[in-house]
Amino acid sequence: MILYVRFRLPPMHEAALPELLALIGDISPAVQALPPDAALVDIRGAQRYFGRDAAELASLLRVRALAHCGVDCVIGVGPNPMLAKMAARAAEPGATLAVPEEDAARFLRGKPVAALEGVGPATARTLCGYGLDSVDRVAAAPLAVLQRIVGARAGRELWERSHGIDRTAVVPNAAARSLAAERSFPLDELDPERHRRALLSITEELGARMRAEKQVCRSLTLVVRYADRSTTTRSRTLREPSAHSAALTSAAYRLLGSLGLQRARVRGLTLRAEDLTPAERAARQLSLDPEDERARRIEAVADRARARFGPKAVIRGSLAA
Repeated sequence: MILYVRFRLPPMHEAALPELLALIGDISPAVQALPPDAALVDIRGAQRYFGRDAAELASLLRVRALAHCGVDCVIGVGPNPMLAKMAARAAEPGATLAVPEEDAARFLRGKPVAALEGVGPATARTLCGYGLDSVDRVAAAPLAVLQRIVGARAGRELWERSHGIDRTAVVPNAAARSLAAERSFPLDELDPERHRRALLSITEELGARMRAEKQVCRSLTLVVRYADRSTTTRSRTLREPSAHSAALTSAAYRLLGSLGLQRARVRGLTLRAEDLTPAERAARQLSLDPEDERARRIEAVADRARARFGPKAVIRGSLAA
């Protein structure tokens, strides 16, 4: 059986996901992170090892997350990742919903076609135009008809998923698709310079983490939390994939500036590097700026020093003051 766990993380606490994944790893090593707040867990081996069923293991996981991190979660249980995710979406907050394999057809009955994994708005509109607006009708349609509508491969996948079949596997230790870091202020902070200094600290951390994992990001998302616990979110796509701290800092400053905050009472900042890809697959525009090349060489030397002596071995002077 597969668990789909979505943690109910409060704003500004996305960086807690690695700690929660470690708790899951104590139950089953087959864990695939789905940042910023979810994970897939293959518990077939854990069921045999602990002698417990899926619902009992889900309850154990919820208790551990609450006890160790104070975080509740919604858990869906199914024979494959698709049904587990759909069960989690249908579950009540803080509850577990299990869909046994023999009940898959009954669980899918009556659901809109857009509820199926892999069916986006455009595909759903196309299918609805042919009267295939529910999972039942898609399941009853001949495979050849679906393939003519959406294509050979997509049609077969759609037909299988409408029958509760999902061949997707849980991939343990899969490369993360995003990284997040956060900074909270002890008191409501009105000073824009302190906001920028916190962002500089975050981008330095994210850049070092991505370079250590040989990854680059394509976009950044900034979340600002205010004194009344409301939040504002802004995203920006980078001109080119990067893990260079200076490029991340520049983009983060533009995101903050786009909010037009004027004496806003800021409680905390979260920055998320998204759409991560291996660095060797990313193209970088050659720069004719000697200062940029010099900064990258210094950055590489600082990374080697941090790897040997710890993350605080080299820090910017403005952050040490």
